[in-house]
Amino acid sequence: MSIVATRFAPSPTGPLHIGGVRTALFNWLLAKKNKGKYYLRIEDTDKVRSKEEFKKQIISSLAWLGIKHDGEEYIQSKNIEKHVEIAEELLKKGFAYKCYCSEEEINQQKEKCKKQGIPYVYNRKWRDAGDLKIPNDVQPVIRFKSKISGNTVIKDLVQGDRNISNSTIEDFVILRKDKSPTYQLSATVDDHEMKISHIIRGDDHMINSFKQKQIYEAMEWEVPEFAHIPLIHSENGKKLSKRDNASTLEDYIKIGIMPDALRNYLLRLGWSYKDKEIFSKQESIDLFNLEGVGKSPSKLDMSRIHSINETYIKTIDENELFKYLKEYALNYQKPFDQSKEMTILKSLGFLKNKAKTLHDIWKNSQYIIRNKIDIGSEEKKLINQLSTKIIGDFISQYEKLDKPSRENLELIIKSLINNHKTNFKNVGQPLRIGLIGSKFGPGIYDIILSLDKDEVIKRLKDLL
Repeated sequence: MSIVATRFAPSPTGPLHIGGVRTALFNWLLAKKNKGKYYLRIEDTDKVRSKEEFKKQIISSLAWLGIKHDGEEYIQSKNIEKHVEIAEELLKKGFAYKCYCSEEEINQQKEKCKKQGIPYVYNRKWRDAGDLKIPNDVQPVIRFKSKISGNTVIKDLVQGDRNISNSTIEDFVILRKDKSPTYQLSATVDDHEMKISHIIRGDDHMINSFKQKQIYEAMEWEVPEFAHIPLIHSENGKKLSKRDNASTLEDYIKIGIMPDALRNYLLRLGWSYKDKEIFSKQESIDLFNLEGVGKSPSKLDMSRIHSINETYIKTIDENELFKYLKEYALNYQKPFDQSKEMTILKSLGFLKNKAKTLHDIWKNSQYIIRNKIDIGSEEKKLINQLSTKIIGDFISQYEKLDKPSRENLELIIKSLINNHKTNFKNVGQPLRIGLIGSKFGPGIYDIILSLDKDEVIKRLKDLL
C-alpha cells in the first residue's frame, strides 16, 4: 500500500470517550505526517443504541479539536449490502458455515463452560454438519470458519510481534439470524473498501485484529498494518470508564480546556519525543511516529492538563483567546452582553493571570459582566470605619482625575496610605470589595482601569 490511509471508527452510542479522541489523534497525525488520508467512519449498525445526536457530537467535537477528516463521513450502515455479499462469498468459498444452534443451546454451552471455569468457545457443532438434521424452526447464523491448528501472528507496530494459538479463536458469527452483519465482518469489509493501510486502535481490540486478519486472508485481500495503543487509565490507576468525571471530550470542553492544550496533552499521553513537552499542531505532525508510542497504559493527570492549558492561555493571541472565551460562555455559561465585550477583551491581559481554564477567566470577569455587585456578609465585615474613610477619600481624589491612569492611581493610593497611616492592603482591600464584591481577584489598578469612571464611583458610593 503506497498511500497511507487511516480511519477513526466510533459508534454513535454515546459521547466521545477521551481514549477514542486520542486514537483519532494518532490516526490523524500518522496520515498527515505521511501526506496520506484520514477518514472518519461512523459505525452505526447498532440501530437500537446509535443516535443521530451522538453522531453530530462526535463530528463537531473532533472538528473543535482540530482533527478534520478527509472527504465525507463514511456511514457504515450504508454499506450493509456489501457486508452481506462478502458473508455469502465466504460461505461459498468454504470459509464460513451456517450454524443452526438455538439460543437455548448456546446458553447451555456458556453455562457448562462457566461451571468448568473455562472461557466460552463455541463447540463448532455445525462446522462439519455431516448428517445433522437441519431444524425447521431455527434461523441460522453464519459463522466464520476460524483456523483450528497453528498460530496467527500480527506484526504490531507498537506492541511488536503478537502471537495467538488459533485453537483459542472461536468460529465467530459474521451474519446474524436477521441477516445483519456483525462488527468483525463490517469493520473488515469497510477497511478493505476504504483502502485503509494502517489500523491504529486500543489494545483491547487485539483479539479483533486476529479474527479480522483471518477474514483478510480468506478473501485474499492485502492485510493492513496494525498498531495497538495502550489504554488510558484513571488517576487511581484503573481503566478509564464512562463513569469517571473526565472520561468524555465534553467533560474537558465544559471546564474550559483549550483545544490546542488538550490535543497537546493527548499527544504526550503515551507518546514522547526526546524531552519536548509543548508541540504546535505542525510540530505534532512533523515529529509524530509510532515508534514513540509506549507499550504501557497511560495514567490521566488532570493537574498536568491544567498546567498545559495555563501555558496556552498565557501565550495565545488575546483576540483568539477571546473567541474561545466567548464561545465557552455562549455554550456553557451565559452569552456576553455585547456592550461588555470590548471591556473584557482589553482586560484579558490581567484576567488570564493565574487562570488555568476558560472557566477561571469567565469567573474573573464577572465583575465586568454584572451590573450589580453582590457583597457577601464576610466581606461586609471587613468594611470598618477606617475602610469607609479611605473609600470616601479615594472617591474625592478620583473624581478630579481627567483621565485615570496607572501612574495617577498609584499617586492616589500612596497618599491614602500616608494620610491614614496604614498599608497597601488596608487601602486596596476595601476598594476591591466595593468594585468586585470580593477581597480576592485581579490587581486593584487593573480593576479600576477596566471599568468606566462613572461605574467605579457608583460602585464605591453604593458601599458607603
